[in-house]
Amino acid sequence: MLNEIFNKQKSQNEKSLEALKKEFTTLRTGKVNIHILDHILIDYYGSQTPLNQVATILANDASTLSITPWEKTMLKTIESAIAAANIGVNPNNDGESVKLFFPPMTREQREENVKQAKAMGEKAKISIRNTRKDANDSIKKLEKDKALSEDEAKKAYDEVQKLTDNYITKIDESVKNKEGELLKV
Repeated sequence: MLNEIFNKQKSQNEKSLEALKKEFTTLRTGKVNIHILDHILIDYYGSQTPLNQVATILANDASTLSITPWEKTMLKTIESAIAAANIGVNPNNDGESVKLFFPPMTREQREENVKQAKAMGEKAKISIRNTRKDANDSIKKLEKDKALSEDEAKKAYDEVQKLTDNYITKIDESVKNKEGELLKV
């Protein structure tokens, strides 16, 4: 029973850590990343569709993204969706594709992205703590149902806390690494 609780906690914590790493890809570092466009949705025949499902997105170089729609009629829609997303660049439509030219990041932009990374890290830590609470509640229930002795429950709580501390440390390291990456010029 306890192993199930610990495994569930580990699994949830891993998901939180992976979600944080995926969220980090939306932050712009010195080099542009195609994932900066992940949150942009396009009106594709009446349904909201992620941009990468209606077009090919390529990073031409460290500061340019090229978006080539699979249907040329989508150019204007893509252009207006990118403009509305307010990602810090104006889209340029050349009739074949939409190009995004990102200027070099300023110190202020880098520091703002660091703040966002820290906020993302805090959100992940909250998720880890909620998982700890769920695990502790499960242990409490087992103890109340007399399926665990007091000593076994105490050891289980300690193990849950150890797992939590381990993942909080991993999140802190990820945020610190991302901070270094964001501030690197």
